[in-house]
Amino acid sequence: MNPTNLKNRNLISISDYSKEEYLKILDLAEEFEKYPRQDTLKDYVIASLFFEPSTRTRLSFESAISQLSGQIVGFTDASSSSTQKGESLKDTIRTVCNYSDMIVMRHPLDGSSRYAGEIATVPLINAGDGSNQHPTQCMLDLYSIRKTQQSLDNLKIALVGDLKYGRTVHSLVEAMSNFNTEFHLVSPVELKLPSTVKRFIKNANLNYYQYTELEDVMDVADIVYMTRIQRERFSEPLEYEKVKNSYILTKDLLQGSKDNMRVLHPLPRVNEITEDVDDHPKAYYFQQALNGIYVRQALLTAILGLK
Repeated sequence: MNPTNLKNRNLISISDYSKEEYLKILDLAEEFEKYPRQDTLKDYVIASLFFEPSTRTRLSFESAISQLSGQIVGFTDASSSSTQKGESLKDTIRTVCNYSDMIVMRHPLDGSSRYAGEIATVPLINAGDGSNQHPTQCMLDLYSIRKTQQSLDNLKIALVGDLKYGRTVHSLVEAMSNFNTEFHLVSPVELKLPSTVKRFIKNANLNYYQYTELEDVMDVADIVYMTRIQRERFSEPLEYEKVKNSYILTKDLLQGSKDNMRVLHPLPRVNEITEDVDDHPKAYYFQQALNGIYVRQALLTAILGLK
């Protein structure tokens, strides 16, 4: 398998790649899961530019690069970059392109990755831009869904929590609209899935159902995708306080769910999944985080034309 059509291609939004192309990435990730330690990137330098804090995304990218013998340069938050001195994003990107073969970037502003990708002279991967998109998280979500369900077709997926600002949800809805998915959308009224994202479901002639109670979907879903209510996306603290504990998945709620059902979460978790769920056979979110290494290895090597 040789996804050479991805060589030198940016990944800014999940829509930048076709269904066939991201299925190729999932297949390549399966190969890396068997042999994650290789020297594929030994002659390459990857710039890791995180203008916003991150644990899993940044560390899994860095682990993916390190396990493939690549070199990493960059910074872990904006305070340690020259943006603190007033340097523009344009100047940062143009400079870093001189030092690296690829850029992985997270930035708090929606659309920043698209802008950076137009300036960059090396391929750029969006590791999250504001509340807009998080395509590599989406890829590892697809990988995790396929791994637990043996297919991406004909599934009922419950998306729970912050559907308005959750970039992981937006990307996943867009991607899963390529398959015969039935969407079950659980959120407070204030955090419903935006109509711009629902458009992908409608354009694919798929069905979605909206709920305000988590209990209503637990016995129908193949995947329950929990998300954090994100304090940082609210300009008014009182608005956040009103919705912050809207959904808490407990062990008791798993009773009566389908045998094949698995609980996913992009993490970090605050209190929307109780810790007694962690050891339950239907809890898959820590394995999901591990899957991020293999998927990111697949993306790095495919975009650099090495696999």
